[in-house]
Amino acid sequence: MTQRCSDGLFVSVDGPSGAGKTTIVRHLAHLLLAQGRHVHVTAEPSSGPIGTLASELTETVTGYALACLYAADRYHHVETEIAPYVRNGHVVVSDRYFASGLVIQRFDDVDPMFLWQINEEVERPDLAVILEADPDVIAERLETRGPHNRFQRSPGTSRRKVNYYHQVTETLEAADFNVLRVDCATKPPERSATVIYQELTELLDRRLAVVHANRERDHG
Repeated sequence: MTQRCSDGLFVSVDGPSGAGKTTIVRHLAHLLLAQGRHVHVTAEPSSGPIGTLASELTETVTGYALACLYAADRYHHVETEIAPYVRNGHVVVSDRYFASGLVIQRFDDVDPMFLWQINEEVERPDLAVILEADPDVIAERLETRGPHNRFQRSPGTSRRKVNYYHQVTETLEAADFNVLRVDCATKPPERSATVIYQELTELLDRRLAVVHANRERDHG
């Protein structure tokens, strides 16, 4: 990615369906806007041509083909939407990103190593948020609202997805991603958003401190 503005950041929010991602992302965006930040909220699959195709084919295309399509959307999403906004100084918040790409196709029995390899070159977020929640609570929420796609219809989906996200979180941490785990089981969405907001604020403050220190050194 091209060199960023000092106040541009990219944060991804991933976690099991029913954990409250979309609501938390909305609260987070409001907190950032109230602070005077330029904010851009996006999601995956993206609204671009590849993401739209992936959404349309999710019910009929499976396995490695669908995994490659989602990965292609991710690279295109970064190139055409995420990176330009970050370069312009926005805080970009994506509802689903890298971690979801390592989880969802597991339900089609795609090899985890294959999923890592096809996503390996995608832009790393400055902060990768993983939402954690009780699988029984998630299952109850999904039953109430109804499944959105075939990945949410299988028996035991919530428990398997929670386990997959635990595994992926450990993988990302081992690969030196900046990961923030947020337990959604014991706090309302606005509180979870505040936890993320505080971490982002500290991250941005540290980045600005480095920029200022470099400027003083260059002019010293």
